[in-house]
Amino acid sequence: MTSPSVISQVVSTATPALPEGVCPTLSDPSILSTNPETPKNQLDIKALARLAEITSSVSPMSLWLAASDWAGHILLAPGKRLDLMLLAQQQISALTVESIRALRPGVAPPLAVDGFEAPLDKRFQNDAWQHWPFSLYAASFLVLDHWWQAATTNVPGVDRHHAHLVSFGARQILDLISPGNYPWSNPVVLQKTIDTAGTNILSGSRNWIEDIQRLTQGHPPHGVDQYRVGHELAVTPGKVVYQNPLIELIRYSPTTEQVYPEPVLLVSAWIMKYYVLDLTPGQSLVEYLVEHGHTVYCISWKNPGESESQFGMEEYLQLGLREAIRVMQESHPGTKIHAAGYCLGGTLLAIANAALSREPNNPLGSMTLFTAQTDFSEPGELALFIDESEVTLLEAQMRENGVLTAGQMSGAFQILRSSDLIWSRMVQEYLMGERRAVTPLIAWNADATRMPAKMHSQYLRRLFLNDDLSEGRFMVGGQVISLSDIKTPIFCVATEKDHVAPWRSVFKLHYFTPAEITFVLTDGGHNAGIANPPGQRQRHYRIACRPSQAGLVDPERWCQTATLEDGSWWPAWQQWLVAQSGPLGPVGSSDEAYPPLADAPGTYVLER
Repeated sequence: MTSPSVISQVVSTATPALPEGVCPTLSDPSILSTNPETPKNQLDIKALARLAEITSSVSPMSLWLAASDWAGHILLAPGKRLDLMLLAQQQISALTVESIRALRPGVAPPLAVDGFEAPLDKRFQNDAWQHWPFSLYAASFLVLDHWWQAATTNVPGVDRHHAHLVSFGARQILDLISPGNYPWSNPVVLQKTIDTAGTNILSGSRNWIEDIQRLTQGHPPHGVDQYRVGHELAVTPGKVVYQNPLIELIRYSPTTEQVYPEPVLLVSAWIMKYYVLDLTPGQSLVEYLVEHGHTVYCISWKNPGESESQFGMEEYLQLGLREAIRVMQESHPGTKIHAAGYCLGGTLLAIANAALSREPNNPLGSMTLFTAQTDFSEPGELALFIDESEVTLLEAQMRENGVLTAGQMSGAFQILRSSDLIWSRMVQEYLMGERRAVTPLIAWNADATRMPAKMHSQYLRRLFLNDDLSEGRFMVGGQVISLSDIKTPIFCVATEKDHVAPWRSVFKLHYFTPAEITFVLTDGGHNAGIANPPGQRQRHYRIACRPSQAGLVDPERWCQTATLEDGSWWPAWQQWLVAQSGPLGPVGSSDEAYPPLADAPGTYVLER
């Protein structure tokens, strides 16, 4: 038997000794942190990068591990298998009865079987689906979907991430074989083909050929051309007052005779262009603010290329957010700043606010977060693509390209909602031959950006994989920061149908800071819930304020007690900003410190 002293000697020689006074830290397992000159590392990186090209950046090992975990535990769960067998027998029997019943004249069978009420599925809402045999097609698909949902959930012993992956994979296959996707099993397409003598198929073929040509030539999707940045989009008058290798800072002057002294800084997510906050006139949050007496600054991030591949989280904090704050301080001396961050921009803002709270004089007077997470233990459907194997594969690909491409980002988001964003669109445009209407928000969504390799790797590992921010391990400038240091009043907006930042995840900010939080839960999704101007019909939101140092409340209890309001949340936020601001005064000039460099929207937003 090996003695403890021998083991100690082996460990001491294998592990380099730390200098005296230096604390051990967790090593960064990122491929991007390894020495690029090491031949073995280079070999691993190239092999993984080639694999990423073949699999469209999806890790086959992650899928295999998930499937193996699920299949193995299904085999070890006879009770679960028995439940699934009984459910299948019940569904087959009920479908048989319904199909015979449907042969009787004047009977339109419901899309349901005994023991299972089909959910509302907009793919089968047309009345044509109520007639045989299409009603049987739809009912068969819905019960099959129900069976697979039962088969991939609540399997004893399966890792939660693996269970989500298997359920997601089953969903993708089911969406592929939906009877609504094929002309011979879709009664709406069949009727349209009869009515138009097949011209819909010809129109759909032309649409498909055009889309393939646009994709191969690198052109934007059909219809997006009608919305041009600086012409139809991002047209609120403003000036670029500062530029560095990472950002352009745009200043928008108020259009009122009097102005609130504190300027507003808008920090957009760097994975998309900033002008989601400045869409067309009447749909622009920037326009709304300047029309209500606020001086607005907005960060426009550079679309990174290979030369920016080594920009990390620290650069985005220092060259991005901190530089913007510095410019605003020099342009508006003696005043606080109201900062608002959207999505990743909000997460970055929360990190910056926690770091600034350690300084004697925090320049921020308030913080607003739009669909921004500070806890990533339940990050939504994006977690499907984030595990050690998947991140390592992406890092290898980014090591060679220097960036994560816009196509990879948009493709991941589309797969998350394949039924709505892929298959329903294909049916409409390629089978029905009808082009979808392009809105300003759709045009913005098609204008994606790249992400620097280093920043994206750090973001995935430090926030998603390790959840360093909420667990008190995130470092800024070599020091650990804590969300508990944030004392500025907070206005936090979440959306009911957010698949990127689920509202209960966003709500967890209540658990990490003692600051006053006004929380808003609005209808809509991750983007449409924020681009939500007044005047739109059938809009609503819930709002409630938790005072500073108050006790905790769970999200369900909050939802039951919060005030339900009709309309857009924009006016409520603007009034909240007024409550945090000084009195109105004459419009002053802030051009002396930083004179204009160019007209808005600047040049960075035009880069592709």
